[in-house]
Amino acid sequence: MLYTAFEPDGAIAEVEFHLSRQPVFPSRYVAKLWELRATITDAVDFPDLDALVPLGVEKARYEDILYNRTQEIGDAAAFLGFNAIFAPSARWPARNATLILSSGTDPHALEVVTSHDIDWQAWRLQHRGAK
Repeated sequence: MLYTAFEPDGAIAEVEFHLSRQPVFPSRYVAKLWELRATITDAVDFPDLDALVPLGVEKARYEDILYNRTQEIGDAAAFLGFNAIFAPSARWPARNATLILSSGTDPHALEVVTSHDIDWQAWRLQHRGAK
């Protein structure tokens, strides 16, 4: 699986969430934001949280770190031959694209369009309380 987001801030917010759970935010951690181009032929699309509820995802706890059910959904999607899952982000008002590399998405077919370092301090100041 390759976890991506349709919006740059969505990807950054996910990493920032996990880094901010540490006692001290790692100020020297250098991360890059990569814009990728990929060909998706068969995606399962969950346009909003309501679409995940019938599959056992608890809407009220979606932002919690409870990955068991969503990982089971990912396993089922891979088994059924999908090569991506589109779903709402738990950290940002955006959508994520999870690429299932074992289901025909050739990792060598991913094209890097751009990349740049993330300025954590500037991003955190600009987006404080944004979600």
